[in-house]
Amino acid sequence: MKITIITATYNSAATLSDTMESVLRQTHHDIEHIIVDGCSTDGTLSIARSMEPRYGGRLRIISEPDKGLYDAMNKGLRMATGDVVGLLNSDDFYTDDHALERIARAFADNEVDAVYGDVHYVHADNPQRSVRYYSSAIFRRSRMRMGFMPAHPTFYCRTAIYKQYGTFDTSYRVAADFEQLLRLIYVHRIRTQYLPYDFVTMRTGGVSTSGWKSHVRIMRDHRRALKANGVPSNILLLSLRYVYKATEVMAGLLHVGKNRRR
Repeated sequence: MKITIITATYNSAATLSDTMESVLRQTHHDIEHIIVDGCSTDGTLSIARSMEPRYGGRLRIISEPDKGLYDAMNKGLRMATGDVVGLLNSDDFYTDDHALERIARAFADNEVDAVYGDVHYVHADNPQRSVRYYSSAIFRRSRMRMGFMPAHPTFYCRTAIYKQYGTFDTSYRVAADFEQLLRLIYVHRIRTQYLPYDFVTMRTGGVSTSGWKSHVRIMRDHRRALKANGVPSNILLLSLRYVYKATEVMAGLLHVGKNRRR
């Protein structure tokens, strides 16, 4: 099974090599890595091209102006030739070398359209310092009315599903990922499976993890996405996600070490 990994970059020189190294270390080798760059000026492209020979023809790089992160991701989705496709941010990396192998096995062994797992967050300047663990085990389709979704960096989906139901709606500022998953999982009810495994390590400080203003924008986008897709919800329901999130930050850290050793 061929897996396409899409990495959108813009001035990502400080972290991109970690991302690419984690792809190169994967024990599942039937992959395609697509790097979609937005005309970086900090040496990002030089790093990507210097590592290209190690991919043995499995790396594709484009660099051109775009309209932001979700536009770049859509370009990658249109280019994807794998059976399954997933996203790996340019400041994130796979938690261990077997992530893609586990994903491929899940698709081979089960009749599913998509799989997802867990992630943990680390300090931006110190990847050894864990600050939060996000387990997708709590996710249920019905809880999307409260703004819950699977950990999007672990969401691997059959390419045919994107062709059938569409990609990211770039009119959303910070929650196009939620709108997309809401459309796929809640509205079209694609077949999904949770894998109880820590797949991706994320550095804090990304588009949707930085500050209270970001949370206000996320709440606004969530309300809009739910309404646009005809899913009933309200502010009270959406606020319940933050109650859970407050307890998750403390309790989840206890699971980081255990899950990384699985």
